[in-house]
Amino acid sequence: MTGTCALCARATEVTRHHLIPRCRHGKRPVRERHTREELLRQLVVPLCRSCHKQVHALTSEKELARDFDTVEKLRAHPKIAEFVAWIRARPPGFHAVVRKAKR
Repeated sequence: MTGTCALCARATEVTRHHLIPRCRHGKRPVRERHTREELLRQLVVPLCRSCHKQVHALTSEKELARDFDTVEKLRAHPKIAEFVAWIRARPPGFHAVVRKAKR
């Protein structure tokens, strides 16, 4: 699907990113903070493939659910912010090679 990435703002092919990973939807802390409707519809944002891979390479599912459940919080992550600044200068069809971070 073509659209605009919520992180880098490039117009390109985008994927759907669940701000709270689906595997965490059944966990008590998540259920207490969000309704089922929010989890299934409102907490999904379009991300380009490169940004999506970078987000998952730098954070665990648990961290995403607990600490990075909004686009603003993702942008505030230092390494994601650095990547976004770099990828913005690339053409829309460019796909970065992303490697998992050592934890």
